Amino acid sequence: MKKQLVIFSGIFLILVFVLGGYIYKHQQTQKLNFLAREHAEVFIRKHSPTLGSEEAKVYLIEFMDPACETCSAFSPFVKKLMADNPGKIKLVIRYAPFHDGADYFVKILEASKKQGKYWETLDIMYQTQPYWASHHNPQPELAWQFLPSVGLDLEKLKNDMNDPAIGEIIAQDLADAKTLNVTKTPGFFVNGKPLVTFGDVELQQLLEDELAAQYPK
Repeated sequence: MKKQLVIFSGIFLILVFVLGGYIYKHQQTQKLNFLAREHAEVFIRKHSPTLGSEEAKVYLIEFMDPACETCSAFSPFVKKLMADNPGKIKLVIRYAPFHDGADYFVKILEASKKQGKYWETLDIMYQTQPYWASHHNPQPELAWQFLPSVGLDLEKLKNDMNDPAIGEIIAQDLADAKTLNVTKTPGFFVNGKPLVTFGDVELQQLLEDELAAQYPK
């Protein structure tokens, strides 16, 4: 009898843990859906870089860090998802430079906007990330040798990246990341719904569910 009681208690505790996790995830999703409706600016700011059609009904918000290996790895996957659903998905980039010195690279990205080279600069930074973004010994100066291939005016870039407005952008994005409980990168939201369980399959499913809802056949 005592043994059965111990087994029952163990099963009960496991069920409570699983149920508690489900309730938490559900509450988070409900909370963030409310934010998406009532406080859309927390997800998308006027300064946020976007890629995709203005007519798209599905917004994929990504809190990213240029020095984040997983952000780099997910970039081609995100582009494929967009290519597979032409005109239906709009990518919104938000900054969460959690790695040491990562705000330096955000400044380069923001400065590249003024030369119309934002997405090209982001691509080359991701491609060359292993050379300059070592987590134990980051060497931001090494990134500069790769930027000319994008066609950037480096002198102008160096001047523009010192614009105080870029610091304000970083501060705002970090504040919004905190509001949305983003603690790791990349942090994804689809029309305000968070990717609670991280993974490429899970992201694709979240997108497909929202695509089905916004574009019923």
